[in-house]
Parts: sequence; C-alpha cells; structure tokens
Amino acid sequence: MRLSDFWRLMDDEFGAHYSRSLAGDLVIGELGDRTALDALRAGIDPRRVWEAVCTVQDVPRERWLGRDLKPRARSRAE
Repeated sequence: MRLSDFWRLMDDEFGAHYSRSLAGDLVIGELGDRTALDALRAGIDPRRVWEAVCTVQDVPRERWLGRDLKPRARSRAE
C-alpha cells in the first residue's frame, strides 16, 4: 500500500481533519506503542498501520478496503 492510499483510507473513514488528529494522538500497542504517524515514520508498512488503526477503532472489516470508487469517465480527447 502506498502512503497516499493510507491517507485516502484514513480520510474516507474518519474525515480529513479527525484522521490527522487520530494518526498523531492514538497510541497503538500493535505498532509497538506508537502512533500511526510514528509508525509510518519508523518505516512500518502503511497497510499494517491501516489495519492496526482499523482494529483498535473497531472499523468493520468490510470497510478496510475503503469505499468503492467509480471509474473516472474518460473524455473524448483521451
């Protein structure tokens, strides 16, 4: 998972403002008693960090992959 995907999932699930606060404040035991931000800075895979956040926040498993995004409509110029 790319870091940009991690933040998209965080923003979709928790909202753009709360996701940043949550990532910087919530200490997660599964990540070595680190916040999500500290874990990412330490080089822990964003997918592992995302799954740890989901677990501790009781996000239903069906939302772990994020919301379904419709494909972008292609213009005639493409």
